Parts: sequence; structure tokens; C-alpha cells
Amino acid sequence: MDTTVVKALSVLETLVASAMPLGVTELATRLGLSKSNVHRLLQTLAARGYVMQLDQRYMVTTRLWELGAMVVSRLDVATVAIPVMQRLVAEVDETAHLSILDMAACEVVSIHNVESTQPVRAYSRIGQRTPAHCVATGKALLSVQSPEALRALPEELPRFTPRTLHRRDDLLAALEKIRRDGYSTNVGEWREQVGGAAAVIYDHAGRPAAALGLTVPVERLQPEVMQRYIPRLTAAAAEISRLMGAPPRAR
Repeated sequence: MDTTVVKALSVLETLVASAMPLGVTELATRLGLSKSNVHRLLQTLAARGYVMQLDQRYMVTTRLWELGAMVVSRLDVATVAIPVMQRLVAEVDETAHLSILDMAACEVVSIHNVESTQPVRAYSRIGQRTPAHCVATGKALLSVQSPEALRALPEELPRFTPRTLHRRDDLLAALEKIRRDGYSTNVGEWREQVGGAAAVIYDHAGRPAAALGLTVPVERLQPEVMQRYIPRLTAAAAEISRLMGAPPRAR
């Protein structure tokens, strides 16, 4: 366990619990740390925008609230999305799933799914992690990340099938098309027999909150089928975004 991180979190927790700003000496006394150690931790936290100095005392900023609000918005999206997902599955009878992006790991995490009734169908479980660069929900969410975040991706990404976009430049070109189209597709890029499509869901501040995806066995993923599914999928994602309070998006 990184003791520096633990100490920094202890400083934050102590400041959050205090009704008044605290000075270095008082923090050091409460936490049993040296004043020099507390001072260094505060300077780092201030540089990252988590605390601010008032005279010789410190208090937390709204940065913690901002992070918490982002987490809450992503968790709330599942509650809002469930009835829309159920209607979508009733229309197309393919498995729908809701995923969020873990950019640090370049993975998407499934937070809800509604399964198809078909005997041959694609399965996903809540909490399942999949590589973002080769599934539809992941590519949809990557397409709306900042250029800086995308340039930080490795030049070579893991390759799972012959169709995987494992070179960063190829992936970035595909993401540009996804941004223009407003949806992403995947045909056997992670698992050869599974494909699908996805669209981004936005929250009340216009930020990407999750992606809504349809997962379909490749044997049923014909072009004419996709032409029927994609308008329904994008309409469902837009409806969830509207219910989340997202502002209208220009296309």
C-alpha cells in the first residue's frame, strides 16, 4: 500500500469533516504526522485543485464534489436507461447492454444488460470488463474523449482477432468516422463470433455518461439487419440522454 496516498487521503478526509479550515499544525496533530509531511501533502493537493489556502489555513475545494457528481451521474444512468433498454430489446430481440468507460485501463465496464429471448444470443454480465478499442460501446465512448487522451493510448494495442484495430493510428481514423456517424459498430473485433453497435449517452452537462450497445451473434449481423437496428439504437440512446437532461446536440 502506498503510504503517501493514504496520508493524502487522510488529509482530505480530515478537511472534509472539519467545519472550519485547518492549519498545518492542527492537521499534523490530528493525523500524527510531521508538519513538514503535512505541508508537502497540502502543496500537492493544492496543485491538483483539491484544496485551497486561506491565510495560513486550508480547506477543500469543489473538486471532490465534481468527481462525486460524475460517479453519481454514471450510476444513475442505469436507472433511467432500463425501461428504454427493455423497449429496444422488445423491438429487435437482441441483447442490449449499458457500459461506462475506464479510460485509465482503456476498458469498458458493463453496468446493466437486458437479454434477448433468442436461443442463440450474445451474453454479457454486469461488472464485466472488455477492451475498449475492440467493442462497439468502447469505441463509441473513445470517440468522444479528448485528443490528448487518445494520443496517450499505446501505439500498439492488444490484438484479439484478425479484425481487431490494434494500431493506434487505425483506431483513431475509425474513431473519427464514429464521431461523424454518431454510432459505432463491431464485427468480430474482440470475439470472432460476436458483433454489435453502440451509441453514446450524455448527461445533464453534455458529458458522455455511458454507451448503449446491442450485442449480436455475427451470423445474424447482416447489413440489412444493421440498417434496421442502428436507427432504433441511436434513438434509444438519444431518449436516455434526453431523460438525463442532456442539452440537444448539433449534428
